[in-house]
Amino acid sequence: MVQMGLGMIALCAAALGIMAGAAEAAPCGKTAAGFENWKRAFAQEAQAQGIGQRGISALQATSYSVGTIRADRGQHSFKLSLDQFMAKRGGPAIASKGKRMKSANAALFNAIERKYGVPAGPLVAIWGMETGFGSFMGNQPTISATATLAYDCRRPEYFTDQLMAALQLADRGVLTPQTRGAMHGEVGMTQFLPKSILLYGVDGNGDGVVNLNTKADALASTANFLKGHGWTAGAGYQPGQPNFAAIQGWNAAGVYQQAIALIARQIDGG
Repeated sequence: MVQMGLGMIALCAAALGIMAGAAEAAPCGKTAAGFENWKRAFAQEAQAQGIGQRGISALQATSYSVGTIRADRGQHSFKLSLDQFMAKRGGPAIASKGKRMKSANAALFNAIERKYGVPAGPLVAIWGMETGFGSFMGNQPTISATATLAYDCRRPEYFTDQLMAALQLADRGVLTPQTRGAMHGEVGMTQFLPKSILLYGVDGNGDGVVNLNTKADALASTANFLKGHGWTAGAGYQPGQPNFAAIQGWNAAGVYQQAIALIARQIDGG
């Protein structure tokens, strides 16, 4: 055993105390009470991972969102049967309007399928299910929602990754404290989380900017996401078929996955 002098022991004890204090400074929480202290500790971690001043400023501007927590605890529709879910979420109406949206945007969907191998049906189904074809993309401050869920004790690891991605996007000017979207931090016409924007966001209309509030960028990015999750051009996407796994990558709820596959088949004429 290596012997240490008293001075070294004291230094090590002090270092361990500092580390323990830092670890205790950023516990998850179930109320707003510890959010500001958590933000200060998270800012240090973010800086250590290379987040710049714009990202840190965006984090500092966040506030704890009771609405986000309420929405996170209230996702009861995912426990419904497929028929119940389709009725509650307006599946038949999405399929009906989706056929018209596919026809009206045929050139865009053909270009996307040529590039990514993903046909219109699943993209239109996701577009309709997530935002009613862009009619409502949410009004929740995006970075505040993501920070709230990173602090919350339910899924802190998952949303810590999302928050780090959101702060990277803030550094780039893609997200700002004023950016608004859905209750869990999703943005755009098909509701991308921040990490998915970093990984799969693409410029679909050729203007040099990735803006998921625009139709072409959102749909091309969604196709890129599905391709990135193993989509194979020409293969089926119903449950049990090869491309259903890519739809599963989009949303973890089984009833949602089945609904997307069913609506997509109706839109594509299957």
